[in-house]
Amino acid sequence: MDAQPEATLADDEAQLAAFALDLGDRIEAAIPDWVERSLRARGGAAFDAVAAAGVAAATAEEVMSPLRMVLAADVDRAAGSPLAALRTGVGPMTRCLDAWGVPRPMRDEFQQRRFPNDPFELGPAAFSEVDPSLHEPGLVWGAARAHVHLRRRREAGGG
Repeated sequence: MDAQPEATLADDEAQLAAFALDLGDRIEAAIPDWVERSLRARGGAAFDAVAAAGVAAATAEEVMSPLRMVLAADVDRAAGSPLAALRTGVGPMTRCLDAWGVPRPMRDEFQQRRFPNDPFELGPAAFSEVDPSLHEPGLVWGAARAHVHLRRRREAGGG
């Protein structure tokens, strides 16, 4: 059996780019259900499906460009995280819940300081909070990113 040639750094970087594109596409597809679930859970009787659809579109518009920039950023550039990009996109949901008259929940000091623009605690702490199917692609992207980072260091003689 012929031995397969070892993947090059360029191969690994191309694979990371493919994982990033896949994760971005999956997140974009999951946003409408995430927004609807979030609004339904917090809005209770005030929930309006038509309004939720508009909020989902606004959320995707607000989130996807910065999120794709993070996913496409070079591993050696501190570009943030895709989850942080999702957390910053809760404005449309917050405005909707406020318009529906939903009372804002009590939050501890840490939450208020750490996430001042997320009074309803809508921002996800993990990909699986947006959609369970995002868990594995999120892990794969993160592992590939770490692999490329470490491989660059090794090949540059930095360990």
